[in-house]
Amino acid sequence: MKLKISTKVNQDYKTVFGKFERELLEKLTPPMIPFELLKFEGCKTGDEVHILLNFLGFDQLWITNIVEDFEDKEEIYFIDQSSKLPFFLSFWKHKHRILSQKNGSKIIDEIEYKTPFLLIDYLMYPIMYVQFYYRKHIYEDQFK
Repeated sequence: MKLKISTKVNQDYKTVFGKFERELLEKLTPPMIPFELLKFEGCKTGDEVHILLNFLGFDQLWITNIVEDFEDKEEIYFIDQSSKLPFFLSFWKHKHRILSQKNGSKIIDEIEYKTPFLLIDYLMYPIMYVQFYYRKHIYEDQFK
């Protein structure tokens, strides 16, 4: 399954990218998700992020690797792809794009995920969508 959510913000794309750090990642996680950020190395190729989720009373380790990063005069992006996932996912790839725009920039979250069963992919879609839509107000607030 794929989903894409865009948010216009009022800071230039390089400033926005510079704030993609541990503190922002912790703010972007909805409060109803029991979450602990164990390790955050950054947003460049080769960096890792380790997250501990508590899902229905069970700790689930989520390890994601930055597999690609890119920057030019119009866009900065990085892609994280997971090597260890919680039991309810079988694939995860997230492209974080920051595009230069007149009077600011646009943050685009492009997510591709799979669960162990196609039916669950569809059932998870609204949950995933709401989880990433939640980020819009945080991005807008952080990048006024």
